[in-house]
Amino acid sequence: MRKILVVGAGQSGLQLALGLQSHGYEVTLMSNRTADEIRSGRVMSTQCMFDTALQHERDLQLNFWEQQAPKIGGLGVSVAAPGSHDPGPTQRAIDWLGRLDGYAQSVDQRVKMAGWMETFAQRGGQLVIHGAAVSDLDYFSRAYDLVMVSAGKGELVQMFGRDPERSPYGEPQRALAVAYVHGLGPRPEHPDLDAVRCNLVPGVGELFVMPTLTTSGRADILFWEGIPGGPLDVFNGVKDPAEHLSLTLELMEKFTPWEYARATKVELTDAGGTLAGRYAPTVRNPVGRLPGGGLVLGVADVVVANDPITGQGSNSASKCAAAYLSSILERGEKEFDEEWMRATFDRYWDTAQHVTKWTNAMLAPPPEHIINLLGAAGQLPPVADRFANAFNDPADFENFFYEPEKTAAYLGSVAGA
Repeated sequence: MRKILVVGAGQSGLQLALGLQSHGYEVTLMSNRTADEIRSGRVMSTQCMFDTALQHERDLQLNFWEQQAPKIGGLGVSVAAPGSHDPGPTQRAIDWLGRLDGYAQSVDQRVKMAGWMETFAQRGGQLVIHGAAVSDLDYFSRAYDLVMVSAGKGELVQMFGRDPERSPYGEPQRALAVAYVHGLGPRPEHPDLDAVRCNLVPGVGELFVMPTLTTSGRADILFWEGIPGGPLDVFNGVKDPAEHLSLTLELMEKFTPWEYARATKVELTDAGGTLAGRYAPTVRNPVGRLPGGGLVLGVADVVVANDPITGQGSNSASKCAAAYLSSILERGEKEFDEEWMRATFDRYWDTAQHVTKWTNAMLAPPPEHIINLLGAAGQLPPVADRFANAFNDPADFENFFYEPEKTAAYLGSVAGA
């Protein structure tokens, strides 16, 4: 029986550990917190998982919350009219909704990670509650056939060198602020449809609104992405959750009054329902070398950390875990050497590179052809639907998004159809 150590109990680490466990591997999982500490702690993310990522969970029969979580059937895009937020109410230059072919879902990671961790232990997995340092891994690497690091923060990440070719940004491109709330009203134009709403405020940032399942049932996530140094970059140092929420709402009233109109009665889901921070999007070398010469393989956002502007973090983590699981199973009894590790990462990068390219493009001011594409989606429902479904398969953006010629050809074909 091959022994595998997974460090980090997030989406990818737990999905990998449970997947390997189901195939008879002897798996040890290291987490710096217990399931109860996770469940009662702060929110960790904004996650909206699209159909492909959800299917990886279904394949492993880990979709424990599928019946309770809201089924997200659409993705809406609004663009604030330029210059309209100073002074007077903001108008929308663009506002449309695309329909998803397969529904998306969001489950608060406090709910999911705690539940999965308990399942892993119940199924006989070795769960070690301990914050791992490089020195720990040096010791453990001698006892395991493979060590994988899926804890995306802290000193362990430093083992994996930055890949400058694939990392155009050296600094954070957005300041992030999240609030989980109860009491958000429906969008009047689609009161019965759960949808993710992407509100773009040019030169200022973005507001995302998405339905989720949290520890206290159904809720909604209000998520600001502010351009650093701009009017949304005001959450640094705000420790009081109530102050965080009131700032969130104040900014909604100013920049996205159409979303604020349904948020006048919201309250935080719990004292841990807010999160703020920032990080530079980075792609890293997938193989880490320990002081004693052992090798470790980086997983998901340890090696590919994108800004959350495209909502891909948990999707990428699920896809990475699925790709790595297949590679491990195919390896059989052979050694998990450096060549195998690099090939395993390359298999994941086949999909991840599309996410990175798209995300980095969305962080930059949109070129004219993208504004035209978003505008056309308001007139042409097939364009709105295709854009929405590309969140599930970002590789499709290659066909109609990046190059003005391809965008024009695609819009011409739809308009002429």
